[in-house]
Amino acid sequence: MDPTYRSPLLDLPGAVAAQEPDAGVAAHYGDPLREQRQLVSGTGAIDLSHRDVVRVSGPDRLTWLHQLTTQHLERLQPGEATSALILDVNGRVEHALYGVDDGEAIWFHLEPGGAAPLVQYLDSMRFWSQVEVADATGEVAVVWLPGASSYPDDVGGASVAVRVTDRGRDVFVRRERLREFVAGAGSPAGVWAHEALRIAAHEARQGRDTDERTIPHEVGWIGAAVHLDKGCYRGQETVARVHTLGRPPRRLVMLHLDGSVDYLPEHGEDVVADGRTVGFVGSSARHYELGPIALAVVKRNVPTDVALTAGGVAAAQEVVVDPEIGLHVRPQLR
Repeated sequence: MDPTYRSPLLDLPGAVAAQEPDAGVAAHYGDPLREQRQLVSGTGAIDLSHRDVVRVSGPDRLTWLHQLTTQHLERLQPGEATSALILDVNGRVEHALYGVDDGEAIWFHLEPGGAAPLVQYLDSMRFWSQVEVADATGEVAVVWLPGASSYPDDVGGASVAVRVTDRGRDVFVRRERLREFVAGAGSPAGVWAHEALRIAAHEARQGRDTDERTIPHEVGWIGAAVHLDKGCYRGQETVARVHTLGRPPRRLVMLHLDGSVDYLPEHGEDVVADGRTVGFVGSSARHYELGPIALAVVKRNVPTDVALTAGGVAAAQEVVVDPEIGLHVRPQLR
């Protein structure tokens, strides 16, 4: 997305603009806790139009993407939601993709600014495959509807595809219909509400809860975005080796933060145990029921019951990724 992007929904009464990495859309519309409650009740919608969108079409698209990503895609059915990663040669995450196939093309949304490098990489891997890759960010936006919402996915042809998950629906909406579509879903909610619900659901976000060294095992993406019964993709050797023999060096945790402190730890701040730095803060938010919470990545060997501080704020950890993950073959001592 253009770094100067500004959503038309920022013109709505009460809209407060979000900061990076969500610049261009609303953080909230006056009351982020109320917005969380309305989403949980099944009303409202979140403008995610700052996220990038990539469309891959052509008869070979699924078998081709099956070979390039961590996900089993060759038999993906129209309307079936999927998540996939593209790794580097060392198994580190380069792109996290959230997609759905409409029978003619597969639509992915990803972090702002991610489309251009993704399209460049995919184009370089086309060879003789019958596929077309396009950055569709300028034509199609993403809107999130809560899982209990009864609002229709397609309003007068506004949407081009819908990705349905356990928590909600990612609707790929024509940009010229964005404001109309969100208005029809009820009172809009901002990305602060979306982030709070995501953190509470233990869902890692690329670039917030990951860094340049992240491998999928560390943040709970095995199974969700990595299919273990396939191979032949870049970085697969690392995925298989860690799954079979070794524990990953780090693990994702959710932090329950001291509610008496009037600020949240910021992304990238140190997580400290017994006076030593053991990780970093990813995302943080104020949840309408849980209070202040955060996701953090810590060293695997940090005890699960040890007291932590995150950006100077006292925190108790809730295990998200098991410290023993990846140890599926135990050596026998003779």
